[in-house]
Amino acid sequence: MDNNPIRLILTDFDGTLVDTRMANALAYIQTLREIGIEISVEEYLKHYFGMRCNEFMLRMGIEDPTERERLRLRKIELYPTYFDTLRLNEPLWNFCQSFRQQGGKVWIVSTGSRANIDNVIRHLGLEAGVDGILSGLEIERPKPAPDCFLEVMRQQGCTPQETLIFEDSPVGLAAAAASGAPYFKVSFEE
Repeated sequence: MDNNPIRLILTDFDGTLVDTRMANALAYIQTLREIGIEISVEEYLKHYFGMRCNEFMLRMGIEDPTERERLRLRKIELYPTYFDTLRLNEPLWNFCQSFRQQGGKVWIVSTGSRANIDNVIRHLGLEAGVDGILSGLEIERPKPAPDCFLEVMRQQGCTPQETLIFEDSPVGLAAAAASGAPYFKVSFEE
């Protein structure tokens, strides 16, 4: 018998708990179009989805930090416009809610913007279903470093053996593996 029952679930947000790919892509495309940069949905999804905003903007050739911040805020402003494209991962959500009913804790651990996560959670009515959120700017070293997962484990007083992680991206899966916790790869069906 296992001496360390799972007490904590950590789930990534974008692409794992909620399919936000299209909403993110369309908000970024509109933001960049406003400054004369064209990028397709396919290009964004293939090369940039899941990347921190600052890094994405640098890859788009936007060097000025003030302009990157302005564009980040503009993207956040536009994001809710595309919420009709969001899809909740209902099997994972239901599993997490059942786990919480049995006394476990569920945290969202994401490299995404806290404002974006909060907006989606409010839109989908999920506020009461999570015990905490750790977002991208709250941790110095982003995924693939395991720091985000280890920090929540520390805050919750759980070991990696008492934690279960759900992730979708290669960097998230690398961070999960490096944390020492068991993990599952999640993918949305097209």
